[in-house]
Amino acid sequence: MKLRTILASLAVALLGCAQAQPSNDVLLQMQEAFRQGNKARLAQLLPQAQGHALEPWAAYWELRARLDTASPQEIQQFLARYAGTYQEDRLRNDWLQMLGQRRDWATFAQEYPRYRMNDDREVRCYALLVQAQANPNTIPAVAEEVRRTWLAQREADDGCTLAAASLIGKSGPRGVTAADAWRKARQAVENNRPRAAAAALEMVNPEALPLLNELNASPAKFLNSRVFAASRVRREMVGLALIKMATSDIDGAARQLESKWGPQVHPEERDWIWGVIGRQAAQRLMPEANGYFSRVERDRHLNDDLLAWKVRAALRAGNKPDWRNILEAINAMSDEGKADPAWTYWKARALLGVTPSEANRAEAEKLLTTIASPKGFYEQLALEDLGQKITVPAKPAPLTDDEKKAARQDPGLNRALFAISLGLRSEGTREWNYTTNLHKPGGMTDRELLAAAQFACDREVWDRCINTSERTKAEFDFEQRYPTPFREQVVRRSREISLDPAYVYGLIRQESRFVTDARSHVGASGLMQVMPATARWTANKIGLRNFTVDQLNERDTNIAIGTGYLKLVLDDFAGSMPMAAAAYNAGPSRPRAWRNGPVLEGAAWAENVPFTETRDYVKKVLANTTFYAAMITGQPQSLKARLGLVAPRELSQPAPNTELP
Repeated sequence: MKLRTILASLAVALLGCAQAQPSNDVLLQMQEAFRQGNKARLAQLLPQAQGHALEPWAAYWELRARLDTASPQEIQQFLARYAGTYQEDRLRNDWLQMLGQRRDWATFAQEYPRYRMNDDREVRCYALLVQAQANPNTIPAVAEEVRRTWLAQREADDGCTLAAASLIGKSGPRGVTAADAWRKARQAVENNRPRAAAAALEMVNPEALPLLNELNASPAKFLNSRVFAASRVRREMVGLALIKMATSDIDGAARQLESKWGPQVHPEERDWIWGVIGRQAAQRLMPEANGYFSRVERDRHLNDDLLAWKVRAALRAGNKPDWRNILEAINAMSDEGKADPAWTYWKARALLGVTPSEANRAEAEKLLTTIASPKGFYEQLALEDLGQKITVPAKPAPLTDDEKKAARQDPGLNRALFAISLGLRSEGTREWNYTTNLHKPGGMTDRELLAAAQFACDREVWDRCINTSERTKAEFDFEQRYPTPFREQVVRRSREISLDPAYVYGLIRQESRFVTDARSHVGASGLMQVMPATARWTANKIGLRNFTVDQLNERDTNIAIGTGYLKLVLDDFAGSMPMAAAAYNAGPSRPRAWRNGPVLEGAAWAENVPFTETRDYVKKVLANTTFYAAMITGQPQSLKARLGLVAPRELSQPAPNTELP
């Protein structure tokens, strides 16, 4: 690997001289000791790491492992010694969390202004609470931010729960209200987050906590044992029970709401519950989903997530999309929700579908123009709807020698690459991201990002190359964003088995960012992220003799097995790239079920993939593929042609290959 040949030069760049380096093994041993929580081993090894290029990591691990017992003087000495580094601000983040949990607001207030990352929601909530306590005049603005942050969290944490509980009812309708606490409880119950639901309920009616436990245990029993819901608390608890029921018995919850509880609950509560029932049905691709959403009387009673699922359900509504429901849902979203390219695109389509007037055509064209670009899935679709194809844009101005030199001499970037080269990928990635995005307010400029990305590209650290270049706003360096490493091997193997090389590159870019030893949390390995069982099955099918799983991190073996499996999946889905991508990510049995229902254009089908990860994956792989095709062929390309139509399998087609893992 090219990166491994530059360890010495990186170390010299970090240390400023060619002094002897302590053993790299010491750092690897300390990382393992930190993972194990072995404080004694960390203390024993720390002196041996002094003078190492990654000494800040060694010192961080040792102090972080005992932060709960460290003295303020020790912490301040660490912060001073490693001032300006990622490790300094990482420890400050950890310390601020601890200070908040201890309610040491005086020390927190002294340290928080020095905190640079500002990307920890819990620490931010503590800071907002401290600000409100110090200056009551700031409570309205503080409470509004706390409300947004708290409602956006899936899991309850101490900081935002404490801030919300402290500010509830103190700042008017734009701050934290009792209605927000009930909304938080609804979200938590639907997502099976009992701790978050209990924390929200405790803010408004702690006496109802036993009822929460009862309805969580058996929502049907809870509902059947009650007849009336006269008070606000009773209505909300009935609503929580209906929401809980909807997660396992959609039709039962709909019947209960329609026949018994609908007239008794508040209109806002009723709309929310219909929205939850609609989302649960939409996530199961039930044809009734759009009808359930149509029972919502005021879309403004729903949040952006429920409204997004209303759009998805309407895209699958029979022979053609329910454009009116789509338009109503997107119009009810927050400004932030409307700005998502997905909903900008579908709003434009809905304007043309609901009433093809001159005014609607003009507004649709204006919306499409705001997002049209070769950079992403909906951006490429917008280009095509405007009558253009996906082409490779002009490269930005070449980097100057000074711009490249600044990146090469940046201590954080060098330390990050050195860590990655030693196998400390997680630590290196975090330090790299901090250096490019958070070290200074607003992060690096476009030109600085391009220079940093090129530094990573030159070292063949492709994930940092791609991800850093993707952060630029005005500049677009396609060679950085869409590199083609291992081109000879990928193209040759793809053409041998009649696969589009662009499709293979599009998939690898999403799977591993070209990290040859990448390993996922579920055990997939290598460039094409192949699971061991799938690899053994595929190796047998393609005639790869004497294959063992440890070969998956070998580049050529991984490419052979990954492309072999992709080809088998693509053939099983009659050449449908979106369904084959979904199968590669989630297994072939799922897209076989997801294709049932109405005939859909590929974009609408992809948007309705029930799993968030797979939905995002399919869209990115297809957009990647289209751009790579433009690069490789030099010809304009069509994403829509690759998406095609998705329909149930025809009886005349061959039976599914049920052996496919």
